[in-house]
Amino acid sequence: MKILLTSVGRRSYLVKYFKNVLGEKGEIHVANSTSMSPAFTYADYSVVTPLIYDKEYINFLKLYCVKNEINAIISLFDIDLFVLARHKQDFLDLGVKIIVSEPQVIEICNDKWKTYNFLKKSGFYTPKTFLKVEESLDYIDKKIIQYPLILKPRWGMGSIAIYEAENENELRLFYEKIGRQIKGTYLKYESNYTIGNNVIIQEKLNGQEYGMDVINNLEGIYQTSIVKKKFTMRAGETDCAMVVREDNLEKCGEKLSKLLRHIGNLDVDIFYDGKKVYILEMNARFGGGYPFSHAAGIDLPRAIVAWLDDRKCKKEWLSVEKHVIAHKDIQITKLL
Repeated sequence: MKILLTSVGRRSYLVKYFKNVLGEKGEIHVANSTSMSPAFTYADYSVVTPLIYDKEYINFLKLYCVKNEINAIISLFDIDLFVLARHKQDFLDLGVKIIVSEPQVIEICNDKWKTYNFLKKSGFYTPKTFLKVEESLDYIDKKIIQYPLILKPRWGMGSIAIYEAENENELRLFYEKIGRQIKGTYLKYESNYTIGNNVIIQEKLNGQEYGMDVINNLEGIYQTSIVKKKFTMRAGETDCAMVVREDNLEKCGEKLSKLLRHIGNLDVDIFYDGKKVYILEMNARFGGGYPFSHAAGIDLPRAIVAWLDDRKCKKEWLSVEKHVIAHKDIQITKLL
């Protein structure tokens, strides 16, 4: 079996996880828009692609897959998911399966305004969210919400341009600032779909922060939920966490699974005060918190390979050891 991981960046650990599964019986190919990618050094083969929104990006991947007899593609980046999801059938016609959810699922997860409306409509607790400054100020005046408020890009990721406003002046300043910042980052591509409404304002949540991996099989059928209590964060990703058992959170994971019918992993950010479970964001991919699940016994790469090969997933591959604490490390990878 030959698997291509796109937008691989610094996810070297995922390359290692998949290589450990395939061993000498398969190949791991990786792709990114720059060769300065640490994960390149751990793969069997690597390739530099056009930028995701380049008109040649999809054709480039198709040619690469045909030439190298790739069986499946797994993307590790939200913007990439948004593009690949629309071309699932094109690749399937070539004999290549893209492990990605349907376009409408990706859009719900990537677009934080749609995330909010989906969660609210589905009966989940989620922070009150606004697209306009005046709407949030009206709720402040009515004492429905209070400062501080969180401002972020509507299509944001990786903690880019997130600010906390303590008063109206900061609220207006940060709102305009984020709008300008978006134009100088890769967030500008998806933001072109919602020009004029690219900043969201949210009430700040209290309580303990958790991450959760909600795992479905390749048909979108629920398998399990793994809950992680977060201790420290760095650049928008979990740095240290403990795998725990929280029935209320796991039930939310199962409900999300059945509503979205996503493919593979759904990375979920949660705040929990012991009574109410507030869902903040969702990413329909391997998230930065997956390594903590893996450290506790989950082997989703092995399950994916089995599903691709029309084999059953063994129960132990998706069974977790509770109360495992793990911490990400910093290491240097020599590129040249």
